[in-house]
Amino acid sequence: MSCCTPDGSCSTNTAAAEATEHTTTVYNVSGMTCGHCKATLTKEIGALDGVLAVNVDLETGQVAVTSSGEPDDALLAKVVDDAGYELTGRAA
Repeated sequence: MSCCTPDGSCSTNTAAAEATEHTTTVYNVSGMTCGHCKATLTKEIGALDGVLAVNVDLETGQVAVTSSGEPDDALLAKVVDDAGYELTGRAA
């Protein structure tokens, strides 16, 4: 049996465990109405360095971004705006 976790990090190595920590930040985004909007934002935000996952919720108008560190809000806003939507801030 291996000491490695499913994500490939070693469960006995504290430094490796710290390196795989991530942050999920939820943003309010206006202008999203359909599956195409969801796919576009998932692709564009997901292409950014350090982004591990993107979850777009059309009903709430929120996008959850999981990243390998603190996200760059200004860069995310630019990517969202360039895609035709508006990042209106972090969700409370």
